[in-house]
Amino acid sequence: MIVPGFFLVLVFNYGPMVGIIIAFKKFLPSKGIIGSPWIGLDNFKYVWLMPDISQVIINTVIIALLKMVVGVVVPIFISLLLNEVRKMFFKRAVQTLIYLPHFLSWVILGGILVDILSPSSGIVNHILVFFGVEPIFFLGENQWFRFTLIASNEWKEFGFSTIVYLAALTAINPVLYEAAEMDGANRWRQTWHVTLPGMIPIIVLLATLSLGNVLNAGFDQVFNLYNPQVYETGDIIDTFVYRLGLQQAQYGVASAVGLFKSVVSLVFISVSYYLAYRLANYRIF
Repeated sequence: MIVPGFFLVLVFNYGPMVGIIIAFKKFLPSKGIIGSPWIGLDNFKYVWLMPDISQVIINTVIIALLKMVVGVVVPIFISLLLNEVRKMFFKRAVQTLIYLPHFLSWVILGGILVDILSPSSGIVNHILVFFGVEPIFFLGENQWFRFTLIASNEWKEFGFSTIVYLAALTAINPVLYEAAEMDGANRWRQTWHVTLPGMIPIIVLLATLSLGNVLNAGFDQVFNLYNPQVYETGDIIDTFVYRLGLQQAQYGVASAVGLFKSVVSLVFISVSYYLAYRLANYRIF
């Protein structure tokens, strides 16, 4: 059972890593990877001298961190609300509705968001105008673009993340709630002193493991929603590499940026697994 998966990983994940050497060469397609001349760290120096690289890194970190924080807080809140629902039919219906967007691609959701957030014909701006608010160009103004990214990403993913926390709630011993009720604790006190402490291990685990995604701000989402007007706040490392490599044909420079991101991500992933082991006793081996 492991062999097919092993070969898939070997071919599609480890095999292409040979191309890393492009980052240290002046890659010429006519000469290929082997025949292209070595230039050492010149591609990395060129990248760090680019005027936009610092803003791209800042955008990536800010967007990724905000997604990580919101991606922990919102599912916890929703799972606590669903845990209080006693009608199972309603509870299951809500669960189904909120995690369905997770299975839609950003190509589809991007088109939906472009339509509903349009400043001229979008339903969101029609509602704002009805209440006397000026139309907002959510996907074309720098001050609103990051907010739109965070909100739309959470709308897509929070339902699926909620499942993990609901599973954690089922592991809490019901006797603890009975004891708290006997001591006079209301539902709020039971949530604060029983439910949340029971969820702490899984919260700590998921929060620490998410550190590995600190440079992954979501290429699919940003690529389908951004435009040159919001490069200042929305351009991230992955979209920057896409433009350098595929649109401008600077393959060596794009590989250098991608390698830099991979090394930093490896460090954060290593740190996150170490913290997960120390704080939540989680081990993969």
